[in-house]
Amino acid sequence: MSVTGSSRIDGRSLDLDTVGAVANAGITALGLDATARARMERSRAVVDAALTRNDRVYGISTGFGRLSEVYIGEARRQDLQLNLVRSHASGVGRPLERAEVRAMMVLRANALARGNSGCRPLLVDRLLDFINRGLTPVVPEVGSVGASGDLAPLAHVALALIGEGGVDDGGRPRPAAAVLAEQGLEPLRLLEKEGLALINGTQATTGLGSLAALASRTALESAEAAGAASLEALRGTPAPFHESVHEARPHPGQQASARRLRALLDGSEIRESHRFDDPRIHDAYSLRCMPQVHGAAREVLGYAWRILTTECNASTDNPLVFAEGADGEGSIVSAGNFHAQIVAQALDFMAIALVDLASVSERRIERLLNPDLSGLPAFLARDPGVESGFMIAQVAAVDLLSEMRVLAHPASVDSVSTSAAKEDHVSMGMAAARKLRRVVECLEYVLAIELLVAVQALEFHRPLRPGRGVARVVDVVRERVAPLDGDRSLTEDIEQLRTALRSGAFAALWSDFTSHPDPEDSP
Repeated sequence: MSVTGSSRIDGRSLDLDTVGAVANAGITALGLDATARARMERSRAVVDAALTRNDRVYGISTGFGRLSEVYIGEARRQDLQLNLVRSHASGVGRPLERAEVRAMMVLRANALARGNSGCRPLLVDRLLDFINRGLTPVVPEVGSVGASGDLAPLAHVALALIGEGGVDDGGRPRPAAAVLAEQGLEPLRLLEKEGLALINGTQATTGLGSLAALASRTALESAEAAGAASLEALRGTPAPFHESVHEARPHPGQQASARRLRALLDGSEIRESHRFDDPRIHDAYSLRCMPQVHGAAREVLGYAWRILTTECNASTDNPLVFAEGADGEGSIVSAGNFHAQIVAQALDFMAIALVDLASVSERRIERLLNPDLSGLPAFLARDPGVESGFMIAQVAAVDLLSEMRVLAHPASVDSVSTSAAKEDHVSMGMAAARKLRRVVECLEYVLAIELLVAVQALEFHRPLRPGRGVARVVDVVRERVAPLDGDRSLTEDIEQLRTALRSGAFAALWSDFTSHPDPEDSP
């Protein structure tokens, strides 16, 4: 699906960039694809046929979880769906961000559009109404263990669809019933299976994970910009980035990182100034091994990107409804696609990789500020001793890194049995997603600090110019932050650069200094 102002939801072609565009209101005119609508109608017909036969089917004529042995008579089956949504909307904690809830909604709409959930197209239409009209249910961030789906977060979305719960109105929660009335929308009346269809899936984990992956890509594409600026400031050598070195160990992520570093450093006057009279044999690992460390993170992101893209277009419901069967009548199968283990593990793996990216960045910050390692004034102060320069900027980076290392512990190995041991192995996917969200934020700050420090260090090499790509990095920094000519609070400087980094200002530089970006450089 292309990222445009309007798109059709078909259950099979959603990509992470489109999820991000919907989440951030770049797409506000979504509709259900006609083919997907027909699939959903055939799927609903299978459920209706089972109801006519009075079949015993999980979640339709039985209770849920440990209560699946309890038979529910025909007269109470719609009450069953309503009570499911109400009882499961029991999350706690601060509300998820608007973008995160919108990501959840478009992902759930897309999952239902595959036609394996046995619900009416009306449910997708209403989810898309909420997205298109900017209506964002209030969803507490805590309450899911990532199997049997993200029940509590999705139930809070469903609660708003039925006219209960809250809807965010410019940061102020309002009763959903009042908002629906103002919008001329009738509260949904859930039929059999439909409450379960709305809440049984991985879309909270996948939504937060997808947004974190998009932010991770931007941060990763900025890491070489920071690293190359640091290498120039430390009078390092680009020799380890030579193409032949990385052909000898041909990991694509490593090769992409080296390629970017070569382009950033090309044409450096600083390099030429010490090419022939430098007694050093080679640089420290934090400089010399950037392609190997940054490239490893690229490989992990590529893996996670594939997992998330597949999950964006998956049926994660239970039971699943198949309209086409060998008998021509379709079938309803109780299984476990709601289990988010593969997503949780991918998000945990991403967190580990990003923590290491921050770790190597912090080591470069230390080298830039330590006069014994840099050959530059201590902490890059103009008057060391009277002034402290960037001393506390590195302290902040270390604080961030320490938090990140704690968050690198994988949530996906920490299963706790729930639902009276019926759900005795869970993924903890939502915990993994929340951890990753914070890890990305911390990484952005660490890289912003490295950019701030490295560009200041380059001031001491004037009038020599760095490589053409690094010169553009300097320009982007200096458009936002003035050189340090005496001690000042650095908080606003760091925030400015973190904002620029998150917006893609540094990641976008790749197209500025090369006319042939490699399409394999990004997921």
